[in-house]
Amino acid sequence: MATIIAHRGARSLAPENTLAAARKAFAVGADMWETDVAVTADDQLVLMHDDAMMRTTNVATVFPDRVPSPFSTYTLDEIRTLDAGSWFESDDPFGQIAAGNVGSAELATYQGTQVPTLREAFELTLELDWFVNLELKAQPAPKDSVDVVSAVLSLADDVGIGPDHLLFSSAQHEWLKTVKECAPDFEVQAILGLFPEDPIDFTDPFFDTFNPRITRLTIEQLKARLALGTKLNPYTVNDHETISRLVEIGITGLITDFPQRGAR
Repeated sequence: MATIIAHRGARSLAPENTLAAARKAFAVGADMWETDVAVTADDQLVLMHDDAMMRTTNVATVFPDRVPSPFSTYTLDEIRTLDAGSWFESDDPFGQIAAGNVGSAELATYQGTQVPTLREAFELTLELDWFVNLELKAQPAPKDSVDVVSAVLSLADDVGIGPDHLLFSSAQHEWLKTVKECAPDFEVQAILGLFPEDPIDFTDPFFDTFNPRITRLTIEQLKARLALGTKLNPYTVNDHETISRLVEIGITGLITDFPQRGAR
């Protein structure tokens, strides 16, 4: 069976990149969750996808004079004052509230949700005896030169999370090679097609697992790569038909906003 990877947690059912979204992904049977690491102004590691935080927090209300400055210009204490959950009810980003798949009692628990630290994400993963796919993202200024790999590996060592609960993915392929140099037991997965101009190139012999953008390849192309022994976890796969077809061709895994649709 394909590995079901919950994209930013079960973000169709809970606010993305929060501990609530991780817990929901675990509850619906995902094999692991995927999340994004961000570096704050005071060099703390948190979970955040967008450079600016307006979409998934109330930063425009709390710090109106500072938007759209990126998360890298805010300290951890400042980010922790933000509400990273209330927006989910008002936006209903995947229509799952309207469809009756998220109840009012559950929505109430999302109010006031904080942006998690990476330490909290690691600790929750260990608590659940689960698995997290951590995406190492390029950071916006002024943290664009931060050694993200060293910071994350140091935290992982401090928390005590190892290769049996953590793997790394990134479009920054050199960073993944650095991970393997520093901690060779960790699995690394190369993200492909992050931007339209990025090539879909499976030829780097360093990697045996690739996470390509699903819109850049056909099912037949994926099937051909699988036949060559390449491990593939395409992103982001949400509709029932595509999930079913990928499972039929023996896809290694799939990254989805709807882990409830693919989980066993």
